Amino acid sequence: MLAGLCVSGFFLVQNNTVLQGTITGADAGEALPGANVSISRDSVFVKGVVADIDGHYTVSIEPGTYDIEVNYTGYEPQKKTGVKVVEGQKNTFDFALKAGLVMSETVVTGYPSPKSYSQNAPVSRSDVRYVPARRKTDFAKMYDKKEVPAEEFERPPHDNSPEHYATIIENQFIKPVTTPVSTFSIDVDCASYANARRFLNEGQLPPRDAVRVEEFINYFDYKYPSPRDGKPFSVYTELAKCPWSTEHQLLSIALQGREIETGQLPPSNFVFLVDVSGSMEDENKLPLVKSSLAMLTDYLRPQDRVALVTYAGAAGLVLPSTPGNQKEKIKAAIEALGAGGSTAGAAGIQLAYNTAQKAFAAGGNNRVVLCTDGDFNVGISSDEDLVKLIEKERESGIYLSILGFGMGNYQDSKMQQLANKGNGNHSYIDQLSEAKKVLISEFGGTLFAIAKDVKIQIEFNADKVAAYRLIGYENRLLAREDFDDDTKDAGEMGAGHRVTALYEIIPAGQDVPVASEKGDLKYEKTKPSAGSKNANLLTLKLRYKQPKAGASSELIETVVPDKVSETMSENLTLAAAAASFGMVLRNSTYKGSATLSSTLLLAQSAAKNDRFGYRTELCRLIGQANAVK
Repeated sequence: MLAGLCVSGFFLVQNNTVLQGTITGADAGEALPGANVSISRDSVFVKGVVADIDGHYTVSIEPGTYDIEVNYTGYEPQKKTGVKVVEGQKNTFDFALKAGLVMSETVVTGYPSPKSYSQNAPVSRSDVRYVPARRKTDFAKMYDKKEVPAEEFERPPHDNSPEHYATIIENQFIKPVTTPVSTFSIDVDCASYANARRFLNEGQLPPRDAVRVEEFINYFDYKYPSPRDGKPFSVYTELAKCPWSTEHQLLSIALQGREIETGQLPPSNFVFLVDVSGSMEDENKLPLVKSSLAMLTDYLRPQDRVALVTYAGAAGLVLPSTPGNQKEKIKAAIEALGAGGSTAGAAGIQLAYNTAQKAFAAGGNNRVVLCTDGDFNVGISSDEDLVKLIEKERESGIYLSILGFGMGNYQDSKMQQLANKGNGNHSYIDQLSEAKKVLISEFGGTLFAIAKDVKIQIEFNADKVAAYRLIGYENRLLAREDFDDDTKDAGEMGAGHRVTALYEIIPAGQDVPVASEKGDLKYEKTKPSAGSKNANLLTLKLRYKQPKAGASSELIETVVPDKVSETMSENLTLAAAAASFGMVLRNSTYKGSATLSSTLLLAQSAAKNDRFGYRTELCRLIGQANAVK
């Protein structure tokens, strides 16, 4: 099928008719690279395009009248309606976006910064000056637009796509009379949310299995109390009515990681491991990798060290371990990278670990940062073999963090698994603003571990709870006995990081929904509680280790009373909105009364104190999903 032919037959691309313009910030006039441009006709999405590093966008399009909407995190959306595109011309329409929130100046938490910055400041030209090519991305050329039936989020399977996502079988309701204990590993990854945003900005719904609800929840900044007792994190719980099943309750379990002062941070030994295979040549892959690593380089200290390893047909050491104050040397090595060849990923990983070991910082932060689309096709390529390699190397005290890039052949499941086994994080970088969020604004949480093998175990009181369901975390479930087994790997938590988990609880005496083989729900009658001497709802246990090698686990235990709040806090409202959005996108069996409209109301009520613009963006993406649907 021709790239310019929509599946709906809506239009054929006319190469001699162009819609173009420049997107800037209204106040400073600074270009906004990576701004999203959505083009529609008669309320039907037509094309999407992302502005290049100069804030320019260009798209070939059929003559006609369109609506153009521009969105950029931290700025008010701007829409021009009735835009007339004249045949055979370059039709120019510029946008100047107004800042949509108060920019609070702050200093990077968890890492020394040479300057103060606004955590939600636009990605500037100085941030992207190392990108070698100034190109834009026309998403309509990369993905033929698919028609989506009118039924709520019914869409064709994604089986034919070269992108790969692990199958998710949703957690069901469990009765504590038979299974009172729920155990899982924490998860601080948020790649799924950024990846879903990419799909929605392209005018597509994400594949169901691309939506991991816990990563939607954990994408956002919550205001949890900081630890005060010397522990690496504080524990916070809240119980309220469930928005999508008002007869049920929604339980939040939240962890807030300790923030580490700049002067207390250990030296870092980084190895940037960059995939330069042929699959990485697209403008949203290697050029974006270069810009992201160049930004990170700006925040290195003299005591930090960086090496650069690449892999394609073979692996190679491009830059030996270099002090962090030699920034221009590091940036020159990054800038010189080019794509081509096959993908010897396993060889690259092995060389990266060997390089990190030679410059090992005793008592410091030793980490391989892998930048890739996940396509390994030379040498060890199976997930099982790669996992074995990563598990062997992590025992050395060198962690692995993975930054995913690109589209079309994105191997999400492989990168998710490798990051989990490598004691690291998995993030998806869809635009420069996300790179700044992950690598600069949230640097401590992304790259500095304060606790490892963090596990949560909850024992529900059957006299108070008829059934419970953990929302998300399907790939993080643990057996009951794994909780006390220090040999079992679990999630890591970084400095200043937050983790939120939600349970939907059915109070004692209510009917319990049970999923049938067809995926629909039936209801099982339960007996009302006869009363219990124990007034508590549950007992919460957390087990974790200090990040140093050979550490034994430590235990935190608390009880949660059976006390339902009349109203949800801002924290729980935001978490509920994120969970609801994920469940609706997945068309979850357990979404209850949740719709895009009800989800938007939740998101809007939690967006009042939006320091960084991410909550406002959530509202926009909900609207985008409705338009795509």
